[in-house]
Formats: sequence, structure tokens, C-alpha cells
Amino acid sequence: MAEVNGKSVYITAAGAFLPGDPVGNDEMEEYLGYVGGKPSRTKTRILRENGIKFRHYAIDREQRTMYSNTRMAALAVRETIKNSAVNESEIDYLASATTHGDVIIPGFSSMVQAEAKLPGMEIASLHGVCGSGVAAIQTAFLQVKAGGKRNAIACASEFPSRIFKSSRFESQRAWKERGSLPFDTDFLRFMLSDGAGAFLLQDKPAQNGLSLRIEWIEIKSYANAYDTCMYAGANKEEGEPIAKTWLDYATFQDAADDGAINMKQDIRLVKEMPKLSVNDFFKLVDEGKVKASDIDWMACHYSSHFFREEVFRLLELGGASIPEEKWFTNLYDKGNTGSASIFILLEELLNGGKLREDEKILCMVPESGRFLTTFMYLTVVRGGASEKAQKPAVIRQPEAPALAFDESHSVQASLVRQLVAVWLDFERRLNQVPIIDKLNRGRFTLDDYRSLLYNVRQQVVDGSRWIARAASNISIDRIDLRSAFLSHASDEHRDYEILERDYFAIGGTKEEIHAGSKNIGSEALSAYMFQRASRDNPFDLLGAMWIIEGLGCRMARHWGEMIRDQLRLPDEQVSFLLYHSESDVNHFERLEKGIRSEMLMEEVARDIVKAAKVTARLYVLQLEELNHA
Repeated sequence: MAEVNGKSVYITAAGAFLPGDPVGNDEMEEYLGYVGGKPSRTKTRILRENGIKFRHYAIDREQRTMYSNTRMAALAVRETIKNSAVNESEIDYLASATTHGDVIIPGFSSMVQAEAKLPGMEIASLHGVCGSGVAAIQTAFLQVKAGGKRNAIACASEFPSRIFKSSRFESQRAWKERGSLPFDTDFLRFMLSDGAGAFLLQDKPAQNGLSLRIEWIEIKSYANAYDTCMYAGANKEEGEPIAKTWLDYATFQDAADDGAINMKQDIRLVKEMPKLSVNDFFKLVDEGKVKASDIDWMACHYSSHFFREEVFRLLELGGASIPEEKWFTNLYDKGNTGSASIFILLEELLNGGKLREDEKILCMVPESGRFLTTFMYLTVVRGGASEKAQKPAVIRQPEAPALAFDESHSVQASLVRQLVAVWLDFERRLNQVPIIDKLNRGRFTLDDYRSLLYNVRQQVVDGSRWIARAASNISIDRIDLRSAFLSHASDEHRDYEILERDYFAIGGTKEEIHAGSKNIGSEALSAYMFQRASRDNPFDLLGAMWIIEGLGCRMARHWGEMIRDQLRLPDEQVSFLLYHSESDVNHFERLEKGIRSEMLMEEVARDIVKAAKVTARLYVLQLEELNHA
């Protein structure tokens, strides 16, 4: 094991600022305003899903600014200093984060430094969405760890309410033409709120009270793999990548009229965030950086209660479950304050008397801007002789990557962690396939739908056959898995008839679809499935089923609803996709039980992962080769 020596770094003080009184759900539009004089048609649905009950706004009921973004950050900084043993003149570094500063230039930290009346010092301005707050903490952490700075401030502040006030939209041509706000903007009006937080980072714990020793910080961007999800300053035409920004319009007014300045969320993409975050958490577990059983507090910034269930389910499957009572969030009563959320979370933990010495805190802050995951691991310490005498922190790094199936984790848990990673790669590849890309961009045609049903039908017909063959080759001593396979085959064997009814309903004929042959990808996929199913105890096909059934319960309804809405079809003409989204949830629960079977040894688990990878590649090939028989 390699060793890297360095100073320990501590969060020794925290402060937060939340403007005004808490605003309840029934009061929100009294502050944000009624666009066109009418209540939002989507507000109730959005609030039901995000679970937020109260938040704070830095505007009043007349939509006047009461505190600037800079002012809120400065007040959080001064509160932090008040809670510490230093004064303003001793601060020697400032890192600030925000999504929207008050001015385009200069940088946010320059404005905060002046407003907080801090002395001359080195500064850094971090721009982004939720993850930029962690980036500011990391920047201050590295400055102190390197020994260059002794009293570093990290802070973040958000002021989205003034961006969403009704007066912004009513003069826009885009709003007038629609008569209502686009959902991608209206959604965020009821998701985001205002507030600020700050930390003091030092190379020694506070003399009195508790401090948080930073063990490590991990930040990883996936902008290379995902389209822009949360953005402002541009429009994405029917899902197209951003090409024209607000600065490319002839005038600023033209950009505003076209809605380019509005903040937006691409809803079709945001649901990827929980899976991506959980997958990166699994990587930390496999690398030995954290054990789920060691975590006393999971300080998680999630933007909506809607995501909790999926995160909890995946963690449990991956053998890294963290009991719900260890999760800490103040989303419901303090709102989603973006980059400031992690500061406001930890400030409440540290100053609220909730922590005990030696407890471990894992912070998880995902960002949907263009997909970023951030993690921070902390230990609660108490100042005094024992901590002062501590040797410089030693960070141990593995000399070689950890094995996929670590002895310290069950094979079943490690298997699920790897299958989640395979699924994420599969989903990314799917969205790059031409016909799915057309669907995502709103350019799907009736011919595309007929082609999709025609080609997929050939593979669906074979589905129950290879599952039944696999079941017949499972030995009697594994009757539980054989029964699961047989039940699955029984459920699937008439599914192609539902697909055919949809095909006939949109103009296809019985003669056409029955005379069809497999395309190149379907041939390869079917041949692979039957070849594996013909072997003794083909347990590896659990990996194939993970991919195919996952499509049903995770993607089918999403695709079905987009096809229905784009082509203006009734539910009865997309019944195959809508049906699978419901039936495959039950199938997937049965499959998960098989994957957690105690009979799965390391060699079998490796084969399951490989089968999942092969199936994913061949399924993508099937969609790439539509009509290429």
C-alpha cells in the first residue's frame, strides 16, 4: 500500500443564512407570482413528488429583491466567522460557489469578499449547479492541506426565486404563443429556493466543541456521456444539443422573447441521476474507501423525494444499504438550495447538537447540470490534546485496482453493483441509437413506430422459448431457480400477441409481420440466447434477463408515453410498451431474488456480468439494424 502524508483538514465552524420566513406550498405563487394571472397547472404534481413543505425566498410578495445573492453569501460567511475563534482579518482564502451570480462579471468570490469585508487574499469562484458547492469545499481543503493557507472559507449561495418571478415570463413571445410556461421551466419554479452557507477550514480542530475532519473528497463529471440536463441561457430545439446561446441572438430582448434566458430542466434525462450516484457509491465501496456499515450519517442532497425509493432499493440490492434513520436531509423544511444545500445540511448537523465524537458522515451531492457526482467523507472530532497530538493524516491508496469481487463483500452484493454499472452503460448506448435518438428529440414518426414493432416482434417471439429451454437445463437441486425461469417463460409466451395488436392498429398487416425475418442484431441476440440456454445450469442468463427485463420496467413506459404523445395515439395503440412497464416490475423482483441466491459463487457471478454485457451490446445492435434483414 502506498502512503501519502499531508495535513489533516477540519471544518471548524459553519454558518447559514436563509432569507425571510419559511414559505409554505400554498404561499409560493404569492411570492413567485401567477403567470398570466393563473395558478400553475403542474404545481400540485411537482410538489407531491418533491415532498418539499417549506422553503425561503429572498424576494417579497411584490417580487422585490430583499437580499442579493452576494449579500446572502456574505451573511453566511460572517455567521461562520462569528461561530469560530478567528476574526475577519485572519481569513486567508475564499472559495465561493453559485449557479447565478448577481453580475456576469466579476467573479462571485470578488463580490463576496468585498461584501463580507474580508482582507486581501487569494480567491476562487466556482460556477456550476449543486456540485459546485462541494468543489468550493475541495478547493479550500486542498489549500489548507498543502500548507499554504491556515484559515480558509468555502461558501455557496443561491437566489433562483428572482429568475422565476412571473414578471420574467409575461412579456416573452414564447409564453404568449403557448399560453402557459413550458413544463421544463415551470417544473423548476417549484423545485428551487434561496439560501446560503459557509464553512471555515483549518489544519487543527476547534479548541472547543466539535469539528469535522475531512477524510477525502471525490468529484467526477460525466459530461462526456450525457446531454445537458439543467441549463439556462439557451434552448434545446426538440431535444437537440445546445447550439445557439442567448449571446448569439441579435439582441438581448430577442433572446428573452424566445425563452432562451429561462432556467430549464430536461425531465427525460434527470431520472438518470440516482442510478449514476448509486453506481459511483458502489465504486467507492469496492475501492475500500468507505463501508456502508461504518456510516453514522448519510448527508445526502437529493432534489426531490421522488428519487429516494430508487436510491434505497439499489443500495439494498448492492449490499450497501444504509438504514433510513441514518439519512439526514432538510429538503422538506428548508428547500432545495442547490450548491448551498450541503452547507445548510452540515450546518444544521454541526450546530444543532445532533453529532457525537467519532461518528462518520458520508456526504453525497449529485448534480444534473450535465451530470456530476460528488462525495465527501467526514469524521466528527473534538478538539483537545489528543487530536492536537495526532500525526498528520495518512491517506492509503491501493497499489493496484481492487478486485471486482472483494472478499470483504458478498458475491451477490458485488454482482448487483456491477450489473448496475452495465445497465448505465447500456442506457447511454441506447440513447445514441438513431431511432431512440429520434424519439428523444421529438422527431419520431408513425413509420418509425411500425418499424420498431416489426423488428422487436421477432425477438419477443423467441423470448419465452429460450427462457423455457434454460429452465429445462437447470438441475433439480436448484428447483427454486428452475421454477422462477418457468414462471417467467409462462408470463412471456403470449406477449408478442399484444405487440401484434398494436402493429395492426397503426396500419400494419398480419401478413407483413408474420412474414418478417430477424434483422442482423436480432439474429445475433437470438442465437446467443439459445446457445447459452442449451448448456447445463445456464445461470448466466440471469444477466441477460437483467438487461431485457430492465428495459421493460425502466424504459418501456417512458418510451410508450413519448410515442403516444408525439404521434397522438390512444393508450390502446401503445399497449405493449405500457403493459411491460407494469408486468416487468414483478418479473424484475423475481429476477432480483435469483441474483441474490446463495448458490451464486464468484465464477457464476462473473458469467452473469458477462452475459449482461453481451446482451446489452446485442440489443443495441438489434435497434441499430432495424429493417436490415
